Amino acid sequence: MSKLNNNQIIEGVKIIPLNQIIDERGKVMHMLKKTDGHFVGFGEIYFSTCWPGSIKAWHQHTKMTVNNCIVSGRAKLVIYDPRKESKTYGNIMEIFLGEDNYKLVQIPPGLVNGYKSYGDKMTILANCADIPHDPNEMIKIDPFKNDIPYSWELKHS
Repeated sequence: MSKLNNNQIIEGVKIIPLNQIIDERGKVMHMLKKTDGHFVGFGEIYFSTCWPGSIKAWHQHTKMTVNNCIVSGRAKLVIYDPRKESKTYGNIMEIFLGEDNYKLVQIPPGLVNGYKSYGDKMTILANCADIPHDPNEMIKIDPFKNDIPYSWELKHS
């Protein structure tokens, strides 16, 4: 599966290993195609950049399924399940992604997510969403002042 850090799986989240074709010229990094079994639809693709130590959180989409992968750098992607009807209500999931752990994380609507960049260079996160961005379907939550039982502080144990 993926590198998880002392947490629990969340219902509906999929972690898919991705292929890279590497040669002396560089590489091709696969992400998502229409023929993949986990493909939901195409709305748009965009790239989010983040400097090491910076946090981009929290986001909750009400309609959008996001497909995230890190194409450069490293990040800790965190997902929280606030869905009271879910079997995994209240669970927190941390996934460490990057060039050395190249995976796609598919996050269905209703889940809260965000990421923190770490390492020594800017992180580039790609998101291939199933619908075009609509600011009215996304809820933004302050990364520090909220009811989510999670701390973005560095964990030393």
